[in-house]
Amino acid sequence: MKPALAAATFALLASTALAQEAAMPTNGEISKILADRIDRDGANVGIAVAVIENGETRFVSHGTLGRDDPAPVNEFTPFEAGSITKVFTSLVLAQLALDGEIDLDAPITDYLPEGTVVPASDTPITAFDLATHMSGLTGLPPEITARGLDNPYSGYTDTQLLAWLGEQELARPVGEGFEYSNVGVALLGEIIEGVTNEPYAKTVEQRVLFPLAMESSRLALGAELPEGMAIGHDPAGAVANYWDFDAVAPAGALITTAADLIKFIAAASGATETEFKPAFDAMLERTRPIGDSGSIGLGWFITPTGSGEIVWHNGRTGGFSSFAGFERMSGNGVVVLSNMSTEQGINDIGMHLLDPSLPLREQPKPREAVEIDPAILDGYAGDYLLAPGVVMTVTTEDGKLFAQLTDQPALEIFPESETAFFYRAVEAQVTFDVVDGQARSLTLFQNGQHMPAMRVE
Repeated sequence: MKPALAAATFALLASTALAQEAAMPTNGEISKILADRIDRDGANVGIAVAVIENGETRFVSHGTLGRDDPAPVNEFTPFEAGSITKVFTSLVLAQLALDGEIDLDAPITDYLPEGTVVPASDTPITAFDLATHMSGLTGLPPEITARGLDNPYSGYTDTQLLAWLGEQELARPVGEGFEYSNVGVALLGEIIEGVTNEPYAKTVEQRVLFPLAMESSRLALGAELPEGMAIGHDPAGAVANYWDFDAVAPAGALITTAADLIKFIAAASGATETEFKPAFDAMLERTRPIGDSGSIGLGWFITPTGSGEIVWHNGRTGGFSSFAGFERMSGNGVVVLSNMSTEQGINDIGMHLLDPSLPLREQPKPREAVEIDPAILDGYAGDYLLAPGVVMTVTTEDGKLFAQLTDQPALEIFPESETAFFYRAVEAQVTFDVVDGQARSLTLFQNGQHMPAMRVE
């Protein structure tokens, strides 16, 4: 759910070797991976893993509920799952399509409240476009971006969402490009409510959570948190606020445990026989390519490897990271839930467990902020042009420096020196070129790219 400074790439590099199917790592090997990530690298606080291999489920956990709470996490610990919620939304969508209640290729105006205005386009937006993030919708409503990463979706209503939709211009023609969109999936929730005449949360509970006996799972709608909930942490390890949702719940509201979520993955992979098989199959019948490698179906990302395909989704909120997926040929599945939100996340752990030929990432060393004279920050405030239509706005407040890209929230940046700063919310850095106390330009470093930006008036 969390915004990124630059466009995210959802396809992972495939293994170059056509390796035979390898056994998944043992519990001991998984335990070492988690201990290295938490104890050696300091890159997480608590991680709970669930694995289903050849129909057998096992659990491995390491770490604690919080930096200041020594209670261990386990398979029954609730975590925020973030955008993994989108797969639940798409499963309901597939069910309704199979029941003949939704036509995935019909204009969304057929299912939204009467009078809803949608962006003008030669080709109408469909539910399939929303589920595959190819509707042309981009960005987030200003009411959400203005909150930064502090529970940004709380209280954002259906009325506000539909009003925002009516004011948009599409970034590109419908169906012609991938643009990850939380509000696009939120609109799927509006469609589901219009068809079922029930609140989205109730539909998910009755159609998915209850039948799969996911008794410890719920949607974060502002109610009391479940007992034993993990404490979320931001990339610097500070305690982060929990997130709750209203209209955007279909994109990120799920709270779940490793023991619960592996039931969903086992049903999706076919490792266990359930009534959901036709709907899960339908989610992968039609796909669209994204990037140079990989594709997307209804909600699921599909990444080829040297020996098969991994079907997956991940999630990230202000204090949590998550991964859930399965290897399509074997039916083996993995869940990884973490109570720390980092740009690198725990995708590499999930992918490695499903295919040991896919490497674990080397974790960056934590950056440390230094003390500088806050008076120099005023010389950095201003607008910097990164690209046509893309401006980074730098502001100061209470002796702190903030940077905001067009259509994204303002994020605090922390000093490593008087001219070099780093983000804690994302893996990125900013340096300023300063003459006589005034910054003339800046450079954004992210994803291996150096992006200079001149100051503009």
